[in-house]
This record gives sequence, C-alpha cells and structure tokens, in this order.
Amino acid sequence: MPVVREQTFTKSEQSVLKTFREFLMSPGQMLCFYGPELERYRNALKGLTERGLLVKERFKGAYSLTREGFAAMRSVHPHLA
Repeated sequence: MPVVREQTFTKSEQSVLKTFREFLMSPGQMLCFYGPELERYRNALKGLTERGLLVKERFKGAYSLTREGFAAMRSVHPHLA
C-alpha cells in the first residue's frame, strides 16, 4: 500500500472520502455522485482529483480512487469497517 504523506483535508473532502469508505470502494472502482451531493461536493471532488487522490471518470458525476486516494481514505476514516 502506498505511503500517505501527512495531508489535511477540508470537511467536504473528508465527507467525500467517507462516502467512498461507506461503499467499501477499492482503487479503480467507480462511484457516482449525483443531484444535490454532486453540487455540494463539486469543489471537494475537484480538489481531491487535482491532488491525485481521485480520477474523474467519463460518466457524469463518476469518480474512482487512486491507490493514494485509497490510502488517504483509510487514514482519514480508520474506524469505519
């Protein structure tokens, strides 16, 4: 598993990572955000993508975790199953 540099995340970025964790997403698996959630998390999704933690997929509102994003997700929310 990649080593995660110490990073700070906004509350919105933490919420996005928590959503990936709640759906038990692995690197490369696509998760779709839609409607109000897509609008609410637009900046967080963009920021996480620019940092190389998410990949924006071709399908509208769809993102997947990179290996680094997966490690960050686990470090931000280690208590979730």
